[in-house]
Amino acid sequence: MKVMILAAGYGRRLLPLTEVTPKPLLEVNGKSLIQRNIETLISSGFDEFVINISYLGQMIKEHVSHTFPGIKISFSEEVEPLGTGGGVSAALDILGKDTFVLINSDICHDINIKNLSSDTESAHLIGVKNPDHNSDGDFSLDGDRLIIKEGKNEFTWTGISVINPTIFSNFRDQEGPFDIWKSVMTKPIQNKTVTAEITHSNWIDTGTFERLELANKIYKDEN
Repeated sequence: MKVMILAAGYGRRLLPLTEVTPKPLLEVNGKSLIQRNIETLISSGFDEFVINISYLGQMIKEHVSHTFPGIKISFSEEVEPLGTGGGVSAALDILGKDTFVLINSDICHDINIKNLSSDTESAHLIGVKNPDHNSDGDFSLDGDRLIIKEGKNEFTWTGISVINPTIFSNFRDQEGPFDIWKSVMTKPIQNKTVTAEITHSNWIDTGTFERLELANKIYKDEN
């Protein structure tokens, strides 16, 4: 499977750091977030990548190309960030017709992704028990089927998933930015074709100063 890495956002919650450095290039224990994720993916057997870029995108492109000169990496360039849904939709011609792994560039994790199956009718997500910063959760489970309850849900999406590109068939002509969770996933979830698994491995969304600091504390002794 190919892997798409989402790396086009502004990272506004991490201003002023992200005024001059795109969020995927912020570091945890001396390595950029996107480098950490690509290294994990390569060690898990993935070897073909698509990265969407926009805000300070040339910096990301140069960093990744320099750090991984022998790896097949394509870039989907957006004039303005198109959101998680719009970004994937714009990259579908590069991604092709087969299922692919989708991952956020700004997470730190120890999740085992070596055995992710490409067999999904619409999407397969990896979740965790709700962290403090998302106590109401994103979804619940009915067996292995992802459901969304009114009010509080038990699990939070890690930003790691396997996507069948057919779920974008009604969104190819949609203009402007849009969110994959709030738009593209809605109907497949209602139809109970989205599956999920839960991991107890370390996972940190580094989208705030506090969580970026936490990641640096947790991974400071990894070498």
